[in-house]
Amino acid sequence: MESNIIDIEGVSITPIKKICHEKGDIYHALKSTEDSFTEFGEAYFTTVHKGDIKGWKKHTKMVMNLIVPVGEVGFYFHDRTSSKGEFIQVGLSNYVRVTVQPGIWVAFEGLKEELNLILNIASITHNPNEAINVELNTFPLLKKR
Repeated sequence: MESNIIDIEGVSITPIKKICHEKGDIYHALKSTEDSFTEFGEAYFTTVHKGDIKGWKKHTKMVMNLIVPVGEVGFYFHDRTSSKGEFIQVGLSNYVRVTVQPGIWVAFEGLKEELNLILNIASITHNPNEAINVELNTFPLLKKR
């Protein structure tokens, strides 16, 4: 199992409940009563193919709540000063919610051949002027060993 400790202020990892049922399992995502919930703007899914990396992106206002219900995704983070990088692998083998506050650089990589699906429960609706994108080679992609 992957380590669930991220040493970047503004990124938190929350184990989320998976309820096994003989006719199909239930996977929780986010409740409005949880500490990491701020407000609801929109929920959307994105995919990433195995070996492809999307990023770097930094939101200036949006709080992201990232869940991987299908496949496996590696998330890369750099702190607000871009001096510290971290990595976590998320999926059904490590079913957690990654909450990312504004100002954190994020990139993510598909790790399975099959579908790699990410759910973002965002605090605000999408606004293309609210995020900053830079080239992938701007920051190193640091994986935990």
